[in-house]
Amino acid sequence: MPTPRVSPAAVGSVLLAAAAFGLILAGHLSGGGALDLPWAPALGLRLHFELDGLGALYGLLATGIGLVVFAYAAVYLPEHLRAHGRPQRDGVAFFGALTLFMVSMVGLVTAQDLLLLFVFWDLTAIASYLLIGFDRDEATSRRAALMALLVTGISAVLLLIGALLLAAEYGTFSLPEIIERARPGGGLTLACALIAAAGLAKSAQVPLHFWLPRAMAAPTPVSAYLHSAAMVAAGVFLLGRFYPLLRQSPEVLDGLLVVGLASIAVGGVIALTRDTLKQVLAYSTISQYGYVVTTLGLGGRKAALAASFYVIAHALAKCALFLTAGAVTQTTGAKGLSGIRGMAREAPVLAAASGVAAAGLAALPLTVGFFKDELFFAAALERGTVWAILATAAAALTFAYIARFWSGIFLGSASSNVARPGAGLTAPVVVLALLVVAGGLTVSPFLDLAKDAGAATYGSSTPGEAAYHLDLRAENVMALTAYASGAFLLAVPAVWRPLALGVARAGEAAGPARAYQVALTSLNRLSDAVHTFEVRDLRNRLRPILIMAGLLVALGIVSTPSGAYVVGSFTWGDLPLALTLIVAACAAIACTVPRDHLKLVLTLSALGFSLAVAYAFFAAPDVALVAVLVETVFGLLFFGVFSLLPREILRNEAVKMAPPRRRRGNVALASVSGTFAFVVVWGALSRPAGDPSAATELTARTPDAHAKDIVTAILADFRGLDTLVEITVVLVAVLAMATLLRRGRLT
Repeated sequence: MPTPRVSPAAVGSVLLAAAAFGLILAGHLSGGGALDLPWAPALGLRLHFELDGLGALYGLLATGIGLVVFAYAAVYLPEHLRAHGRPQRDGVAFFGALTLFMVSMVGLVTAQDLLLLFVFWDLTAIASYLLIGFDRDEATSRRAALMALLVTGISAVLLLIGALLLAAEYGTFSLPEIIERARPGGGLTLACALIAAAGLAKSAQVPLHFWLPRAMAAPTPVSAYLHSAAMVAAGVFLLGRFYPLLRQSPEVLDGLLVVGLASIAVGGVIALTRDTLKQVLAYSTISQYGYVVTTLGLGGRKAALAASFYVIAHALAKCALFLTAGAVTQTTGAKGLSGIRGMAREAPVLAAASGVAAAGLAALPLTVGFFKDELFFAAALERGTVWAILATAAAALTFAYIARFWSGIFLGSASSNVARPGAGLTAPVVVLALLVVAGGLTVSPFLDLAKDAGAATYGSSTPGEAAYHLDLRAENVMALTAYASGAFLLAVPAVWRPLALGVARAGEAAGPARAYQVALTSLNRLSDAVHTFEVRDLRNRLRPILIMAGLLVALGIVSTPSGAYVVGSFTWGDLPLALTLIVAACAAIACTVPRDHLKLVLTLSALGFSLAVAYAFFAAPDVALVAVLVETVFGLLFFGVFSLLPREILRNEAVKMAPPRRRRGNVALASVSGTFAFVVVWGALSRPAGDPSAATELTARTPDAHAKDIVTAILADFRGLDTLVEITVVLVAVLAMATLLRRGRLT
């Protein structure tokens, strides 16, 4: 079968990524820039974007790594769609979602307004949901997408709450202004803890790490982009963006240390036990971002610089390894280390390029990864000897699982299904490998970018150096110890493998993933039970609402001081309105009597028309006219529907009688509800609130809505927006039905 051609959507995405990368790079080299426009002035919101050092680092990763991944996906996706029996046009949606994620990521890392930042944060979650669940015909993909959306989406609420707490505390949504005004305190600590929790969930840190390995059900380009350099990077970006606030809360920094070290250990140990290629890389990503979180928890200028540099080095190396896994799987069909060996002979270029990437992640000399560990070790040494020992152990663990991954694919005797990947799948890995080597030989451009990002993270300059030193300084001794310890772990798997497997099994049996599954199942059962209860009939749906409303009103009546209910005067001029209201009340009571459908409709219409007359007496002719039109249209609609229904059904429904117990319950419920409603209205009209009317505030804000009066603003803005949303919902539903009908799936 001929290989499908690259789609125009793929070409467009590659060109867009290239243009975005070029613009961000040019902007960063020219000193950055800012865009600050009014968004919602009445609420103090602005469209404020700024390309500072931190935004430039993550923006270049999102677009630069995106460019490489998009080019890889242009070759990878057609074969992936063919293997899954899907039309090539589905690639348009795939590249559209990838592009949406890239744009959302750029918006996120440059946003300086808290609510604007939250909007882009949620957009990344939506785009990732679409990408992880791209293979929608597979249950594994759907479940993985839902899990990622729930974990990152629910934790996003914590970000919103934290942002609102900061805005309430400091009177602005502008992050730079909040950072300038912030002072240590309980409110700041609480807000920072909530925001940090959202970032840790997004970066797949323990105990909310379980969604990332399951997200590997996504196509390889998604894993390479989102789960090495973009989505999980968004989590540590959030920590970096709020770090000037976080470092004012020692409790939050201590929490980062605990979570980071736990993630390093859990991710690294389980990575040593996995056989599936992408699972090894997923758990290694958990461990590697644990490095970044730990580094930020250490605190200090060196830590801010080390965290920024680590993100750069990890993104380049890990993306290359993910692309390697995809090339191997698509070429050989094997997904695990046990199914493929000895590829170095048939794919020497891929073996060499991925070997360089693996060396970079293992922090070997002549790669950019060497300096990431050097800076990490320096930050740990600054904190103390214990932290230096833990940092060395973490580096040894990384060396072991990355060496196991690469050697398991490329070394040993070739298996029968070894084949040579095409140039389109190998070239992106080579490009990333060259960058890894370039950073190892000329580290200055990468270090300068990390310094700019570190300065934005810490709030002031973060000086530091990265260079080779042929001596026995502490960082070199730590590196040599890590290499030796990692090689030892790799050489004696019988020593550690039983323990590692035990940790993995314990996590599967009683870990957070198990808790998530139990919680989700329980919520589904509860939802089914409530749904069954509610839809049994209308009374069951209304009864809980009315009962709770009645209890709340009763509580209000009991706590209301005496004299709250006043009887006003009555004049002959009020007689027409009173008679109209009496007619409406009698019509409402009469609605409970008829069994015949025609009489019931006429009685309901009498109630509606009498209320229309009451509106007219209240000097609201426009409302009265609307009420008349609505009652007329609904009356005709009921008549038309009843004329189409079989008469036997109408007769059967008319003669049905509720059991006496239910009838008595309905009468009691209606009486109590009506009494409480009467008491509430009576109390509200007797003693109107002494607070200033909302009309005063609305009148003052009318010019902000570019309207001449309040009614125009409400109709044009609120009612118009409501109508727009309703039309959008109907349009989406129509498009969904049309799509299902076209595919023959709607029965």
